[in-house]
Amino acid sequence: MKKIIYTICALFALIATAQQTPAPAQTGSYTIMNATAHIGNGEVIENSIIMIENGTITAIADATIARMDVKGEKIDAYGMHVYPGIIAMNSTLGLVEVDAVNASVDVREIGTFNPHIRSLIAYNAESKVVESMRPNGVLIAQVVPRGGRISGKSSVVQLDAWNWEDATIRTDDGVHVNWPSSFSRTGSWYEPGPIEPSKDYDKQLIELTDFLNNAKAYNLTSKPEGLNLKYAALQPAINGNENFYIHVNGEKAIRDVLKFIKANGIKKPVLVGAREGDKVGAELVAMNIPVLAGRVHDLPAREDEAFDMPYKFPKLLADKGVMVALENSGSMERHQTRNFPFYAGTVAGYGMDMEQALKMITLTPAKILGIDKNYGSLEQGKSATLFISKGNALDMRGNQLTRAFIDGRDISLNSHQTELYERYMNKFGAEIKR
Repeated sequence: MKKIIYTICALFALIATAQQTPAPAQTGSYTIMNATAHIGNGEVIENSIIMIENGTITAIADATIARMDVKGEKIDAYGMHVYPGIIAMNSTLGLVEVDAVNASVDVREIGTFNPHIRSLIAYNAESKVVESMRPNGVLIAQVVPRGGRISGKSSVVQLDAWNWEDATIRTDDGVHVNWPSSFSRTGSWYEPGPIEPSKDYDKQLIELTDFLNNAKAYNLTSKPEGLNLKYAALQPAINGNENFYIHVNGEKAIRDVLKFIKANGIKKPVLVGAREGDKVGAELVAMNIPVLAGRVHDLPAREDEAFDMPYKFPKLLADKGVMVALENSGSMERHQTRNFPFYAGTVAGYGMDMEQALKMITLTPAKILGIDKNYGSLEQGKSATLFISKGNALDMRGNQLTRAFIDGRDISLNSHQTELYERYMNKFGAEIKR
């Protein structure tokens, strides 16, 4: 009975603390002056001028060379930095609010093969977790379902919206497959045993292959008997209109994935996680397969692995010529998504050029998602989805946002966390720092 009461109270708390009103569409113009502009493609303009009109970047140039008249509101960002909105890949933002409250958890469906499940329609635009991403510059996210062998389809959303329809940037960008684990740990969580080859690996791989072959056969049939939503949902990925995300780790499993991709003619594969993928970097480059590198702020995957492998892994892949973006799956992933800029900062701290590290969370994700025509970099004609930071946004000390825009809309940087910060700072009479 107490559990039921606690659950009801938690639900009422969620309802009572609704998200702030999303920003209205842009009406006037903005001119951002004197900031260091980090374009997102590796380039930097030290003293920039950026004009925003009708939700679009209409001009971006070096202010020491170009001469332009200020339009609309002038934003003097002298000594500050402008960045394209950061894109959080492989996230479950908006699908879970409170893990302990089952009614607020909508991240997975029952069953093994669920390619017809769409994460987008479960996305909660009023999530308090989503709201807390924006103050760190995370303005776009790929929302991904979890569970099963085929989890379902992800979509791309912007993080200041009334509902999932308003939030949508791209619907169903790809289907997600969880590759069988080739090794498993014996024992229990409190007394783990040695790691051994998985006894069910071959069986699970056959089941996945059979499901894909059945889907191909179904979609090649002009008049199939009865509607099979699961098989029909795979057709866009089979035809190459959607990405085929394969979540996999370990050299052996990755090599098996590459054979699977070739054997089944997968047209737009993307590897997610891909620990030890640097050992097959040449093959990934030859097959033009991008990688969402496993979470940077993590522990080594093996007992004999270098302690800093998660930190330097994205650079190891990039040095081999692989297209690399960062992702964030793992424990507490939703709340840690706000740390995406600092993941890139850590990669830079372990040898990667700072602007190339930024590219891993901006333009490269946009290319993989197929939204780079409008997002991912500060370029004329693209969406004005960007933010201004007092310092280096990839450094926790410098990531202090003063303004942020999504499609030219001047969005709020307040959240329930900033409200609590101000509440208790005022209680003790301390100075509130911005």
